[in-house]
Amino acid sequence: MKTHNIFKPAFDYDPDDPDGFRAGCDRFGPKIGASRIGCSVYELPPGQALCPYHYEGDEEWIVVLEGHPSVRHPDGTDVLDPGDTAAFPVGPEGAHKIFNASGEVTRFLMLSTKDEVWYTVYPDSNKMQVGNGRERAMVRLGENLDYYDGELS
Repeated sequence: MKTHNIFKPAFDYDPDDPDGFRAGCDRFGPKIGASRIGCSVYELPPGQALCPYHYEGDEEWIVVLEGHPSVRHPDGTDVLDPGDTAAFPVGPEGAHKIFNASGEVTRFLMLSTKDEVWYTVYPDSNKMQVGNGRERAMVRLGENLDYYDGELS
């Protein structure tokens, strides 16, 4: 059996993330042999967000470990406490943005289902990202192509 201690995370920070979206991530699902459920511990310094407001084709959960992250969702914004848990269902009703408006670091666990083909929609910027583990694309919503566009006969 493979194990991982969520209270001793090894955070990776992506140097390409812009200010305002700098989060540490310990993506440990694969380390414990998980393939159908994703699980990561995130660390958000003050003033940072995990990612833009979005919803997905996978269900996600947040479990707050430390600090007080804020969550923007379709009904407003809530500040969570350590031990709080919330689910973000598939589709627009699960839209969310997790950010740190407090003066202290916050840490939380994110769990999600994992589909072979996935999508994420960003309502504020009218974008959608789709991927399959090997490749992905970010597209502007509303720029629909004909089914046969670019196809040879």
